[in-house]
Amino acid sequence: MTAKETACKTPLSYKNQTMAYFQGQIGQQKRLLYAVQKLLPTDLADHVLCCLIRDNKLLVYTDAAAWASQLRFYHAALLANTEPAVAAVQVKVMTEQVGFVAGASERKARLPCPEKIECIKNDSLNIDDEPLQAALLKLSATLERLSAK
Repeated sequence: MTAKETACKTPLSYKNQTMAYFQGQIGQQKRLLYAVQKLLPTDLADHVLCCLIRDNKLLVYTDAAAWASQLRFYHAALLANTEPAVAAVQVKVMTEQVGFVAGASERKARLPCPEKIECIKNDSLNIDDEPLQAALLKLSATLERLSAK
């Protein structure tokens, strides 16, 4: 008797209108990116990361401000040759996303040793400038409090 093999289905193989919609949007953006890259010189096209059309405006994302300024010179060519036709072209710089990383430890301040804190406190008592003396005394008190934790 032969064993019946069961194949795993990918999520896209199920009938799901939401996934089909997003898959269609991704396909459209890939075709648009390819069309825009064909209009540009090779060295500039390599820095176009993503393209999409929103509110009758072509949004072109690049990786640096220097490339964005170069892309603006091709504004007329992009307007004339984009399918579907758009009314405006906007070039944006795509920056790295910075956010919370799970498991990352909290940053701790590097505090001076207790001898250095005491030295700051003692030296501040010999300063004639009152605002500077007050600031150094406050600093030494803060450092003492933080090092006691």
